Amino acid sequence: MQLGRLYSRWLIEGELEQLWTRMAPELRESFASVGGLGAYREKLRQAGNEREVTDERVTHWLGMDVYSRTAQYSPDRPILQQWMIDPAGTVAAFLVEPGTEPAPSEFLSYETRTPLSLPFEGEWFVYWGGRQPVENMHVTTVDQRFANDFLIVEDMHTHSDDPPDSNERFYCFGRPVLAPADGRTVASESGIPDNEPGKVDAARPLGNHVVIDHGNGEFSVLGQLQRGSVQVENGSLVRRGEVIGRCGNSGASSEPHLHFHLQNGPEVGVAAGLPAAFLHYSADGAAVERGEPRRGEFIRAS
Repeated sequence: MQLGRLYSRWLIEGELEQLWTRMAPELRESFASVGGLGAYREKLRQAGNEREVTDERVTHWLGMDVYSRTAQYSPDRPILQQWMIDPAGTVAAFLVEPGTEPAPSEFLSYETRTPLSLPFEGEWFVYWGGRQPVENMHVTTVDQRFANDFLIVEDMHTHSDDPPDSNERFYCFGRPVLAPADGRTVASESGIPDNEPGKVDAARPLGNHVVIDHGNGEFSVLGQLQRGSVQVENGSLVRRGEVIGRCGNSGASSEPHLHFHLQNGPEVGVAAGLPAAFLHYSADGAAVERGEPRRGEFIRAS
């Protein structure tokens, strides 16, 4: 927290020489010079003066601390600073961009009724998860207010080659996706092509997917599945742990991952998102009896 505050202050006050000495060589190379860093700082200078810090937190990301600071620079202008700091205190990456607000929801205190299990086997990484924009890009939309994206990380990478030239290079691609609880399939799609890495299909954002009615007003949505992998039809009864498809890269997805969210109706994009508390799993090696996965965690079923 203290280092993040220090680097933010240096950027705000224009103490760029000091900040430059704390930046990783690759990051300095991207700016070319202190002057290039100063040009980037214009995003803050043009916003005016920081009036009030409205959100400040430290999360963890693949061995690094991520300091996020959202502040009001005018009544209607929040600005986010985010710093990725390695164990030696070196800045590996940072950004400055307009802040966003979570979508309104009447379900913030809602307790999940369905006894949900993680929809995969083995250890996966929470790429997006949590209730604030700095930890979950989905929270700005009503339908995906509490959504998660999961993928697999090995040796701090999501794929075997750099740059990856095919979906098969990603560790999660083709892995089985499991029904998180008993229910009946009310929607499914399996014919959308998987994207090439780095490209997205914005016209069909959820890609190949399955929607499961759990019979209690809660519906699980599992998306971005591999083309041709969906193994259930509409109206099929499914059981917890049953393979319903495989992890893919279809829809609004730039690399293979599994999208999951819980909602209060069968229609995707219309129903409202619900908190999804999973049972009996571990997060970064610690037992969780009931919880919502958070960005940066390594999780697996107990």
